[in-house]
Amino acid sequence: MPTMQAVQVAKAGGPLEVVEREIPEPGAGHVLIKVQACGICHSDSLTKEGQWPGLQFPRVPGHEIAGVIERTGADVEGWSVGQRVGVGWHGGHCGHCDRCRHGDFVLCQSALVPGISYDGGYAEYMVAPQEALARMPDDLSDVDAAPLLCAGITTFNALRHSGARAGDVVAILGIGGLGHLGVQFARKMGYVTVAIARGQDKAPLAKELGAHHYIDSSAQNVGESLQALGGARVILATVTNGQAMSAAIAGLGVNGKLIMVGVAQEPVEVPVTQFIMGRQSVQGWPSGTAADSQETLAFSAISGVKPMIEEYPLARAAEAYDRMMSGKARFRVVLKPGG
Repeated sequence: MPTMQAVQVAKAGGPLEVVEREIPEPGAGHVLIKVQACGICHSDSLTKEGQWPGLQFPRVPGHEIAGVIERTGADVEGWSVGQRVGVGWHGGHCGHCDRCRHGDFVLCQSALVPGISYDGGYAEYMVAPQEALARMPDDLSDVDAAPLLCAGITTFNALRHSGARAGDVVAILGIGGLGHLGVQFARKMGYVTVAIARGQDKAPLAKELGAHHYIDSSAQNVGESLQALGGARVILATVTNGQAMSAAIAGLGVNGKLIMVGVAQEPVEVPVTQFIMGRQSVQGWPSGTAADSQETLAFSAISGVKPMIEEYPLARAAEAYDRMMSGKARFRVVLKPGG
């Protein structure tokens, strides 16, 4: 049997180790993907540390996968060998739970996640169900596409469903792995784009990414600064700090909404009177389906939105993962099998 290189975690909390495995065969309704690039996401720590309920080891992490279909299993329709595809967080759904019956596939009660439910993209090849596939534009590179399948879709999808219209004030709280894409999407969607981060040294980057305004949260009152711009219709919170989210809420305008996409451990405090009198709201937003991923990739290609990335070969996956977890990467880390 032909073999491949893969990077697996053998047990909860164990190291990322490079191993030789047999190239898997795609079953009915599945395809074999030759991985061209795979982003490393903070959520991969759920696999490495064994924090996902029912996780089985050994497991190959990775849910930001850009590749090419190598083989198709039986009953695969609409997909062909040689086709470029992406696979993101939404790695499949049951189709029969109450949420699926209402078309809410990303919230399926038995949802599958690549790198958690089955082996993901830290490998030369991986198998995915056809409902997890997103078509990839020809003019989008694999390394640019990979982070868009998680960080990209999360910010793009949240913004386009936010209710904000072109010309509205939209603030992006945090300029990191999610936020640096959120700023670009907000600008390309026609919003008056405000970037919020700590330190005046982030201002040039914020402007380079497309922000019309920059707020230094360490030196300025975020709420007052947003109100001076007319109040935010939307604040997209990409940070992982509940206190920072709470502090920004004072900047919401009438009908304003705080959308949380960064996972914080601390609760967010809401000023009840302000919310009542301003008809304001707080919302969480998960990533999206494969169709949403496909539309994220297409929008990024035509608008020029690109992630800032650091590339590593598959053999240095452990080093690349540590770089991402350190918070020092600018801003997404991508593995290149064969690189």
